[in-house]
Amino acid sequence: MTLADRILAFNASLDMSHIQLPPDIRAMNPFREENARLINRVTQQFYKRFYNDNRKRKLIVGINPGRLGAGLTGVPFTDTKRLFSECGINVTEVRSHEPSSVFVYEVVNGFGGPQAFYDRFYIHSVCPLGFVKVNEKGKEINYNYYDEKPLQEAVTPFILDTLKQQIALGLSTEKVWCMGSGKNFKFLKKLNDQHALFNEVIPLDHPRYVVQYRAKKIPEYVGKYLRALGV
Repeated sequence: MTLADRILAFNASLDMSHIQLPPDIRAMNPFREENARLINRVTQQFYKRFYNDNRKRKLIVGINPGRLGAGLTGVPFTDTKRLFSECGINVTEVRSHEPSSVFVYEVVNGFGGPQAFYDRFYIHSVCPLGFVKVNEKGKEINYNYYDEKPLQEAVTPFILDTLKQQIALGLSTEKVWCMGSGKNFKFLKKLNDQHALFNEVIPLDHPRYVVQYRAKKIPEYVGKYLRALGV
């Protein structure tokens, strides 16, 4: 089995149905929901293209998938626009534009492009499945695992277990880069202090924060990422 095979098997195994979540919060599992056939086709193409070997990768983690990023494509921080323009994978059934994906692929291209980047790195999330919550208008909105304590406590065992599973895929444990230098980093750092998953946890500003609040300084933040990643 190649790393691609193991990643695909890991994604297919993800299941949070046994976890009691707080009221009005629902876990998103793109690999088992209505678009699962499309997502599985897309992820097959993506991981077979960039991870069809057994080289050890370094892990970068976000928070948890959002509806228009990995929640729609199955590939973390990669919307359908970037899948086509940067990775050569055409998705005609759905269209998505995710601001975080724009920033991440600025970093990817600054590193030398998708092939060079994914030869070295593997991106997923602290919590590999995302969440939505019903707001006061009855609309489902993206939700983070740390947005309320009961949710964080409910999913912590799942997070720990899936991080261990991902390390076992064949990932380096020397360093992990954490996208989200606030609550996400604080949670992961504490978890790592307790369980010694990685030798070092390195915080990075979250792409969403950069594009939303520091848009004029995107090139500066791309440079920060590249330096942190060792370029």
